[in-house]
Amino acid sequence: MEDIISCFALPGRTVSCDPWGNGHLNRTFRLTLENGKHYILQSVSSTAFHDIPGLMENFSAVTKVLTEQSDDPRGCLHLVPTKDGRDYLTDEYGEYWRMLDFVEGSVCLQSPESPEDFFQSAVAFGNFQRMLRDFPAETLCETIPHFHDTPDRYRKLHAAIDADECHRVQTARREIDFALAREADAGVLQKMRDDGTLPLRVTHNDTKLNNVMLDETTRKALCVIDLDTVMPGLAAYDFGDAIRFGASTAAEDEKDLSKVHLDLAMFRAFAEGFIPACGGLTDAELASLPLGAKIITLECGVRFLTDYLMGDEYFSIAYNGHNLDRARTQFSLAADIEAKWSDILAIMREVTGK
Repeated sequence: MEDIISCFALPGRTVSCDPWGNGHLNRTFRLTLENGKHYILQSVSSTAFHDIPGLMENFSAVTKVLTEQSDDPRGCLHLVPTKDGRDYLTDEYGEYWRMLDFVEGSVCLQSPESPEDFFQSAVAFGNFQRMLRDFPAETLCETIPHFHDTPDRYRKLHAAIDADECHRVQTARREIDFALAREADAGVLQKMRDDGTLPLRVTHNDTKLNNVMLDETTRKALCVIDLDTVMPGLAAYDFGDAIRFGASTAAEDEKDLSKVHLDLAMFRAFAEGFIPACGGLTDAELASLPLGAKIITLECGVRFLTDYLMGDEYFSIAYNGHNLDRARTQFSLAADIEAKWSDILAIMREVTGK
């Protein structure tokens, strides 16, 4: 580790290097220098990301624009270059390393402690899209190809059902029927992306509250972190994934499905933060945001279900059937979104004035 650290242009000697955070993909450490400053050192997962040079090109290009747009030095992440001026390091084992300034005076929440926390995360993700509004999104590398291509997710589900290699189809028949009953409508966002109805944006694609840094004193939004999934996408993707995760009344793997609901107050809080912070969303984009909540929730359920049928190859599990429980939770949330559709549209009309 000392050899890795020595390759970066740090302004002093490192006195400690400790594991940091709760990430599932990258290995992350916090460094403390003798002058008291902190930095983040990360090993980027080559298992999850197959084009790390492309990923780092995205990271560098996006953070450069965010730095130019932000009035607060804590308003975006900053890469620390290597001593030979590169944005990342490849070690002798082929592992990729990067270093970042630590966001001092900040706090990262795993779940919202109030609607205001969720509102602030919405402001952060909305600001992210606004500051990158003029960035040519089509030039970005797709770090995970077809990530929100919902028809492609359904193609993978059909293949898993047909193969049934783990003999699990019969144990998930109800969930399969739920997913397939909605297949015809699930591709509407992809269709609107393909035909140009919805403009391509720079999207984060992992809009959980724990990917936002809040000021530890004011609890106001500072910046968005975890930029590895930044790709070309739709505003509805980021809105939808945030609602799926943050406006649900239950954990992602809750077994008691009676606890799984869409919290309309949290939905309103996010809409009130995200939409004004984005600024300049087209009428078609505004209309697509609720669809994002429904389709991304359904898509996530399809991903969990597919992984269950294939023998739990992608998502880490804590017990047999974990991915099936996750799929059931997502489908229950999608069903509740459908049941509350008129309430959702009423909130959107109030927030947008349209």
